[in-house]
Amino acid sequence: MSRLVSDTAMVMAAGMGKRMRPLTATQPKPLVRVAGKPLIDHTLDRLADAGVSKAVVNLHYLADALEAHVLERANPTITISDERDLLLETGGGMIKAQAQLPDPFFCLNSDNIWLDGPRNAFHELSARWDPERMDALLLVVPHARAMNFAGKGDFYLDPEGRIKRRQPGRIAPFIYTGIQVVSHRLLRDPPEGKFSTNILWNRALEEERLFGLPFTGLWFEVGTPEAIRPTEEALAGA
Repeated sequence: MSRLVSDTAMVMAAGMGKRMRPLTATQPKPLVRVAGKPLIDHTLDRLADAGVSKAVVNLHYLADALEAHVLERANPTITISDERDLLLETGGGMIKAQAQLPDPFFCLNSDNIWLDGPRNAFHELSARWDPERMDALLLVVPHARAMNFAGKGDFYLDPEGRIKRRQPGRIAPFIYTGIQVVSHRLLRDPPEGKFSTNILWNRALEEERLFGLPFTGLWFEVGTPEAIRPTEEALAGA
């Protein structure tokens, strides 16, 4: 098995979870249970299984409950990036946590559920990572492997894996899974305050340093309450 490019992941867990209402009226989305355990535990368990030993978890909405839950874990070791005072979005969240993150690091959403294909997702990313050519490497999935997903897709890939965005009025073959490898080079000269990672990606796109890796497993979109049951049924049959 290939060596991991990083021992640390940032787990994005600060969002308001509005699409998951009413389940998030009284609990943060990462604590919504799917197949018997909170969403964030699916993510943290997969990190631990892959050998990622440290996770930085950012917090904002109903932060006390989420912080208490994740700090009970021993593997991976959890540290907190506290956004209670201001929700910084994905880009701003990475900038706030940057001093806690090695170069490079994994970054993923706290509501990811997936089943690996022939290789572990983090080891697939590690084997493909090339810091000389890449500022970020995004794990993307074709529509046929994206469960509960009904959108038009996000990206095209050229033969070398460079990313291009979906064109208006078109369908793109690949969907972003919410999992990526990030170089500190991507984070240079950031805007102040809250902002989306898309701002950083756009610069990397212009410099041809944003790449994608097609995922060989199954990925589940779990953004709404309606997606929970089909996800549980698919996991039960796996």
